[in-house]
Amino acid sequence: MSDCIFCKIVEGSIPSNKVMETDHVLVFHDIQPAAKVHALVIPKKHIASLNDVTADDAGIMAEVIMAVKQTAEQLGIAESGYRVINNCGDDGGQVVHHIHFHVLGGEKLGQLIGNSVSTHIKMLPKTHGSLM
Repeated sequence: MSDCIFCKIVEGSIPSNKVMETDHVLVFHDIQPAAKVHALVIPKKHIASLNDVTADDAGIMAEVIMAVKQTAEQLGIAESGYRVINNCGDDGGQVVHHIHFHVLGGEKLGQLIGNSVSTHIKMLPKTHGSLM
């Protein structure tokens, strides 16, 4: 897609600080990091959002997920923990309409939105037992 900033990064007309690259996936550091470690994992093929993934994209998406794991390992955050975020659509906060996954870590991350997990567990009926 000619006006997609991520497609331009893939083709090399816009530079990026690459973490890793395969035939189908590109990983690069986010230029506006939201954590000490913040990389973006994208398929090289233009797919606008998760809503646009088809069965034909299954192999590419599997490579994207493996690249997330490899990125966490390569950037040294796999053991301590990391967060993976995909924003889908305008209400989901998607700004660049080329599917991408944020890999964040390198520090203790706060809650995303709303109630924390511990609040949700406190709200469970007693019949569920202890989950923590």
